[in-house]
Amino acid sequence: MVTVKMLKPYYIKADDEYVRVILAYQYFTVLIHDQLYHFVPVKAKEIRINRRTQEVDNIDASFAFQKGKDIIHIPMTKLVSLPDFMNELRKIIQPYYINDISSTAKNEIAVIIDELERQNLKRLIDQALDERNEEAFHSLVKKL
Repeated sequence: MVTVKMLKPYYIKADDEYVRVILAYQYFTVLIHDQLYHFVPVKAKEIRINRRTQEVDNIDASFAFQKGKDIIHIPMTKLVSLPDFMNELRKIIQPYYINDISSTAKNEIAVIIDELERQNLKRLIDQALDERNEEAFHSLVKKL
């Protein structure tokens, strides 16, 4: 069983499309059968995430971990299936995501705007009543 003990980037590079989490010695450790293994940059040394889809892009990468003379290679496909790996990765790259307003958020905004417009109409109706303006009152009531 593999669990992530520590995941810290050596540094992070962001461009228009990707966020690259660059890893180095001692910044990424995993527990494999209760044995602590440290990342070594033998094969892959970066995690590349698409900024729009927020998914790991270099899924074919394989990372090497070492304990003494023993080296174990873990493919990215296995790492992304680990909840603790994905949680740590999300914490690291969250500030770099490109956030588009989702359709749910747009719907919530539309509901709020509709309610504010309705409240404004009610205030205008109250104002027409205070001023005893029947014409404005009737035209505003029709809009409700």
